Amino acid sequence: MSHKKIIVIGGSAAGPKAASKARRMDEFADITMFQKAPELSMASCGYPYYVGGFFDDRNKLLCTPTGVVRDPKFFWSAKGIVAKVNTEVTRIDRKNKVVEYTNLKTGEKGSQPYDKLILATGSIPNMPPVPGNDLEGITTLQSMQDADFLRKIRDEGKIKKAVVIGGGLIGIETLEALNLAGIELTLVELLPQLLTFLDWKMAKLVENYLKTKANVITQNGVAEFVGENGKLTAVKLQNGTEIPCQLAVVAIGVRPNVKLAKEAGLEIGQLGGITTNEYMQTSDPDIYAAGDCCEVTNIITGKNVLAPFGDLANLQGRVAGENVIAGNVAKFPGTIQTGICKIFDYGVGITGLSETKAKEAGFDYERVLNASPDKPGFMNGKLLITKLVVDKKSRKILGAQCLGPGDVSKQLAIWATAIKGNLTVDDMVNADLPYAPPFSLAIDHSIATAHIMENKLKGVFNGISSVELKEKVDRGDDMFILDARGADEYEQMRLGIGETLIPIGKLRERLNELPKDKNKEIITFCKISLRGYEAAVLLKHHGYKNVKILEGGVAAWPFEREK
Repeated sequence: MSHKKIIVIGGSAAGPKAASKARRMDEFADITMFQKAPELSMASCGYPYYVGGFFDDRNKLLCTPTGVVRDPKFFWSAKGIVAKVNTEVTRIDRKNKVVEYTNLKTGEKGSQPYDKLILATGSIPNMPPVPGNDLEGITTLQSMQDADFLRKIRDEGKIKKAVVIGGGLIGIETLEALNLAGIELTLVELLPQLLTFLDWKMAKLVENYLKTKANVITQNGVAEFVGENGKLTAVKLQNGTEIPCQLAVVAIGVRPNVKLAKEAGLEIGQLGGITTNEYMQTSDPDIYAAGDCCEVTNIITGKNVLAPFGDLANLQGRVAGENVIAGNVAKFPGTIQTGICKIFDYGVGITGLSETKAKEAGFDYERVLNASPDKPGFMNGKLLITKLVVDKKSRKILGAQCLGPGDVSKQLAIWATAIKGNLTVDDMVNADLPYAPPFSLAIDHSIATAHIMENKLKGVFNGISSVELKEKVDRGDDMFILDARGADEYEQMRLGIGETLIPIGKLRERLNELPKDKNKEIITFCKISLRGYEAAVLLKHHGYKNVKILEGGVAAWPFEREK
C-alpha cells in the first residue's frame, strides 16, 4: 500500500501547523516540509519583545510550550515529519506533481513528488523605492535574522538615534522595543494617521500618547536614505527634513509571497494573494494554501482582504492540513480582522469594521464612544476608550475599537465573539459576564458601551463626537458648552473651547445661568460624559430641546487641551 505524499512549502506558522495536523490525521502519510530560513516554527510576533529585552533566550521564540526547540530533529522524532531547512523550493511542476528544490548551504539540487501540496510561503516586507535603501543600517523586522540584528544593536548599546518608518502594528511594536534600548526615536508615517485600521480620532488618541515617548511625524514619507561609506547616516523626508540616525527600521507593510504560485499558474486575486476557497484549496485541486500568501474573505463585507496575522495563519494551516488527508471536510469561513498591539502601557486594537469601513461597505450604522474604567477605582481601575459601530436596522454589532491602559484584550475578545455570533445590541445590554471588583465593574465596560448604544438608538442619548464639536467651535457656531465636572477637575485641565463650568451637583440650583432660549444648542460633558449624560437628561426634563452629549468627554478629547 503506497502512502500519501504531502509536501508543505514554508515552515513559519501556517506550514508547521498544516504538517502537524496532517500527521495527526494520518500516521502513515509521507510528510515533508521545506523551509528557506534556517529556523522553523518561529514565533515571529514575538520578535519585538525579544529585541526589547522582555526575555533574553532566543530559543524561546522557537520552543514548544514545554521548552523543546522545534528544529528538524524535533519534527522528525516528535511528529514523524521531515523538515528540510535552508532549502528553497524553486519550482512546482503541476503536470508531473513534483517540486524542485535547492539547498542554500550546499547548492545541492533535488526534486520530490507529491500527491497533495500546501503553500505557506508567507509574505515579503515592502521597502520604499528610494535612493540608498541598500545602505548598512536599514532593516525590516520580518525574519529571525532581523530580530538577531536588532537585538545585537540593543545589547551593544552603541546606536543613539533611530528612525522607524511606518506607523502600523509592527512599526509601533518595534518603536517600543528600541525605546527600551534607550535609543532616541522618530516614527515616520506617510499617511495622516497611525494605525490605519482605526478611525482617525482613535488613532489620534494613540498618537498623542505615543508623542510622550518618541518624536512622531505623520503625512510625510521617506525621500532618500543618506549614507557615508555605505553606512546610513540620515533619513531624508519628502518635505526636505533630514533626521540624523544610524539605524532605520522599515515597517511599511508586507505583500503576499506568490512567486512560486504565480510561476506555477495558480490563480492570484486582485489584491495580489493566492485565491483559495473555504477549504483553503487553490485553483489546482491538489494544491492548498494558507497564511500570509493568501487572500481571505472578510465575513462582514463578503469582500476579499489581506490579513497577515499569525493566529489566522495557524487556523488556516489547520484546515489545509486536515483537508489534504481527509478530503474537503474542514472550512475556514474568513476573518473579521481582529488585531491588537501593545504600545508601552496601552493596549490598542480593533475587531470587525471601523466606522470608515462600515461607511465604505454601505451600512446604515450608528456609533458611540464610551470612556470609562475597566475596574472600580478602589481596585486601581484603568481607563478604556471603546468605539462601537452597529447596524441600525438589524442592530447587529459591526465592529469595536478599544484603547487605553485598561484591559483592552478582554473587551476585544467580547466584541469579536459577539460579531462572530451575530449578536445584537439587545443581546449585549444584559450580557451575563463574570463580575468581581478585581476583574471588572458591576456593569462591565462592554455592557455599559451597549447601554449607551441602546440609549442612542432609542433617541434618549443624543451624542456628538469631539471631531464634530471641534468643527462647530472652529466655525464659531452659537452654542452653550456645559462642563459638569467638579471645580478641582476644571482647574487641573479644561478643553479651552469656551465652556461654562456648572458642576452636576449644582446644576438644579443654577438653571437660571443657562440660555433663556430653550431651543438653543447645548453641549454637555464631564471627564467620561457620565455626568454629562445626567446633565443632559436633567436639562431635557426642564424643557431644553437641543441638548447633545460630548461622547467620551475630556478623556477621549483628541485635540490640544488647556492645562
